[in-house]
Amino acid sequence: MGRAGTAAGTGGALVAAGPLLLLLLARSPPAAGDSRKSDVRLVSEHFSQSPQKLSFYSWYGSARLFHFRVPPDTVLLRWLLQASRGGGPTCARMEITVYFRYGAPPVINPLGTRFPTNSAVQSPFAIKMLDSNASLNISHPAPGDWFVAAHLPPASQKIEVKGFVPTCTYVFQPDLLVVRTVEVSILEPDVPLPQTLLSHPSYLKIFIPEYTQELRLELQGCATNGSLGCPVRLTVGAATLPRNFQKVLTCVGSTGACRLLLPSPPWDRWLQVTAKSLAGPRVLVAFQAVAALTACRPWNLNFQHLPQSSLNESCNASMGLLPPRPGDRGDLGDRGDHGPGRSSRARGGPCCLASYPVIREDLDVVSVRFWPVDRVWVRVRPATPSVMRLYLDTGMDSGGSLTVSLRANKTGITNSTLVAVCVNAGSPFLGFSTSLNCTTAFFQGSPLTLSAASRKADLIIPYPETDNWYLSLQLVCPESPEECEQASVLVETTLTLVPCLNDCGAYGQCVLLRRHSYLYAGCSCKAGEGWPRASGHWLLCWRGWSCTDNSTAQTVAQQRVAALLLTLSNLMFLAPIAVSVHRSLLVEASVYAYTMFFSTFYHACDQPGEAVLCILGYDTLQYCDFLGSGVSIWVTVLCMARLKAAQKHVLFLLGTLIFAMSLQLDRRGAWNMMGPCLFAFVVMVTMWVRRCGRRRRCYPTSWQRWAFYLLPGVSMAALGMAIYTSMMTSDNYYYTHSLWHMLLAGSAACLLPPREEHTKPWACAQKLTCHYQICKNHREDLYTVT
Repeated sequence: MGRAGTAAGTGGALVAAGPLLLLLLARSPPAAGDSRKSDVRLVSEHFSQSPQKLSFYSWYGSARLFHFRVPPDTVLLRWLLQASRGGGPTCARMEITVYFRYGAPPVINPLGTRFPTNSAVQSPFAIKMLDSNASLNISHPAPGDWFVAAHLPPASQKIEVKGFVPTCTYVFQPDLLVVRTVEVSILEPDVPLPQTLLSHPSYLKIFIPEYTQELRLELQGCATNGSLGCPVRLTVGAATLPRNFQKVLTCVGSTGACRLLLPSPPWDRWLQVTAKSLAGPRVLVAFQAVAALTACRPWNLNFQHLPQSSLNESCNASMGLLPPRPGDRGDLGDRGDHGPGRSSRARGGPCCLASYPVIREDLDVVSVRFWPVDRVWVRVRPATPSVMRLYLDTGMDSGGSLTVSLRANKTGITNSTLVAVCVNAGSPFLGFSTSLNCTTAFFQGSPLTLSAASRKADLIIPYPETDNWYLSLQLVCPESPEECEQASVLVETTLTLVPCLNDCGAYGQCVLLRRHSYLYAGCSCKAGEGWPRASGHWLLCWRGWSCTDNSTAQTVAQQRVAALLLTLSNLMFLAPIAVSVHRSLLVEASVYAYTMFFSTFYHACDQPGEAVLCILGYDTLQYCDFLGSGVSIWVTVLCMARLKAAQKHVLFLLGTLIFAMSLQLDRRGAWNMMGPCLFAFVVMVTMWVRRCGRRRRCYPTSWQRWAFYLLPGVSMAALGMAIYTSMMTSDNYYYTHSLWHMLLAGSAACLLPPREEHTKPWACAQKLTCHYQICKNHREDLYTVT
């Protein structure tokens, strides 16, 4: 397709420079020292959001997300990052990682896990800071959605019990300061726009209509009042993160026209252009800015396929010119002047793309399906790209994953043909005849290929930018181009936006997250969550963006061994149960049996992969396990106090109620369990001291009781508490926690007091005999019969 001609000679530049030189001589330079602060065209605005408490990173939900919206015509964006630390002097300074991204939440990977196959992921832009203040400046940012995410370092492998370590809080709050211009010059296509630069830059913008194939920017007639050449720097486009595709045109030393060509600029939006003088502070620079657009005539396939032979005829007869642009004058197409920089809008030409209409079907939150009108195939030809537009510009589509699945018909593709595919945002890639890199003016697309050897191709884009996305397909023949002249291939497309890929698989759970009114999804990997739900940490056996990284996953044999260790170790509670029944301590035996039962099935439910058995809900089993553990310690210590039966049973009941209340308030707080146990220990010590004073001798009186029962029981209890509070890690959890079960049960069996002197062994069992016996009536007559 032709492009309007441009005068490139020096003569044209000198002719245009005549009136510009007169303008320069007539204008007196302002005082030196002018800066951006004194520019009356600029106004500032401030945006802030409420602070959030940071967490140690374990999955995407651990990161705190902030969502801002940058207004149009912003020339400077400044992030003010504030972090504070609370919890006392014992809290260490933590490194905070802050990510920035335009258009969608940042895709981060602090754990270094693997993404799903065929994922297109860009390295995030991040800065690291301590609990202090920091700032980040971005010049000429893109208007629209900007996202900030922050988190603490990855969670430690050590399992810490709440209450035994200091509680530290780290709070993060970003503020946004924008400086935008209220005076922007509109650069119309084919209309020279005179500009004069001194100390302040000049802000321009041009509207790029739909179906623009190429944009050409040119500086003509550049002149200065104190130096030669054209000392002008032209910055085209807006800055985005993590990748910035701004184009910079420097015209220093150029005596003729200085131009910049941009293929496939973003459609249906304003394009920012900033001109800045590179001359001295008192040097005036004048020039003319000219923009030319090359139109792309689409062949619109409405609800039927046209045969291959009618493609060129339909293109030539098509009237699909560019739509009207803002400020467009109606007589533009009637002009006979096609001088330098004249756009090719008003001239005919061949089709440069075949546009397939796409239907967007909203299924659920962050769940969309796209399909062509005929719902099946897209015909790919060698002459022009076949383009499908995916509408992902609602502002609520960037929180999922865009999946593209293509399958070529095996009857149409041969060994010498290749279907080249590009997925781009903003504008489609149309230059398959010259390159296959999928690069447009301001975006690097994702390439795919379909061939006879590989007829299927898949692409996954986590958190796609808020924009219109384009799928471009074209048939190419690298070895023999003549074979592609009459060839065509049918390609089946499956285009969806899903919250989580494959619903996070068998080892994950798709969680819908929210920041104010913005919704986004993330995978919480649940395979291997043994201890973490009780302690706030996560044992991620299966990891990754979609829980597909099995580099640390356990084998089935390891899962079963871990399950057997954590469940069968509870059988040690049979020892205190037998001792309690032998000594007629039925209440204590019931508590130990309760603890053994629920601890066994809680750990059977809280296992990775296939070795899982849940007889009740996970939360119910966990609550019952924690309740049984606390009440077991409570009744054991009170039983050692040798209280009267009525006092002991009252304290048993009150302690159980207190444990039930405290676990409901905070199940992970260590002092919610340790507090009542310390109270029971004080009661026991008080009763023992009282007996020592009354008997004038140490209690218990037998040295065998001290040597063979109390000291071993206290040693096992102390060792168990040491393991519980300071020795457990993610790697040794299955072994150390199983040892904790055995030590707790063993200490209870050793610390239970001996039976009363008047009580026979297994007295309670003797009352459950099945033979006949003579019963005595011990009832007292309460009434006298007269």
